[in-house]
Amino acid sequence: MTPHSVPVSDLRNIGATVASRLHAVGIRTRGDLERVGAVSAYCEMRHRFPETRLSLCCYLYSLEGALRDEHWDIIGPQAKRELREAVKRFVH
Repeated sequence: MTPHSVPVSDLRNIGATVASRLHAVGIRTRGDLERVGAVSAYCEMRHRFPETRLSLCCYLYSLEGALRDEHWDIIGPQAKRELREAVKRFVH
């Protein structure tokens, strides 16, 4: 198995609910997530599940942490701020 073919459910920070929602928007592997990026994946899930509140730490930061292979809480405040700003630009 190559690093890009690792299922999202096996990535750090990605639990069953997040993995299921990623699958629902067509993101099944690390390679899929890398191609789309954390911000786009988060926004896709928000669009697909509008009735559900998708918290930043459980979703956006977890996705970024999965790509970095580190716990989401280690992502510094500047990176978190940049992620939030990117979501605002993506949505508007």
